[in-house]
Amino acid sequence: MTESTRTPSVLFVCSKNGGKSQLAAGLMNQLANGTVTVHSAGTKPGTSLNPQAVESLAELGIDITGEHPKAVTDDVLNEVDVVIVLGNEAKVDARDGKRIEVWDTDEPSERGIEGMDRMRLVRDDIKARVEALYAELDGD
Repeated sequence: MTESTRTPSVLFVCSKNGGKSQLAAGLMNQLANGTVTVHSAGTKPGTSLNPQAVESLAELGIDITGEHPKAVTDDVLNEVDVVIVLGNEAKVDARDGKRIEVWDTDEPSERGIEGMDRMRLVRDDIKARVEALYAELDGD
């Protein structure tokens, strides 16, 4: 980020805001340590977090147990610098001047991989993408 006084902000979106977008937000919060404002939301929010997503982050020392699914709002969309849509279920309409990226994340279940093995692969795919995004936002 070229403006040293402004904190960049990102919104991670998936359909239910219980898994992938929560993984991305937890990973970015840990990595950025306050240097990026992080939001997560869903286009059709569920009622709870995916327990395997919570557990897979806990394995990395990240606690998201206080989080809950939230809906995408115009306020958040207007506030953030970057919108990241994870997977192909959620859709976010383009906005003038707003950077929106779609991350076609790994889906191990398509290869017959389920349970925590699946979630770790999803988490690690998202982690690599979050690290690249953070390096870009941080400007280092």
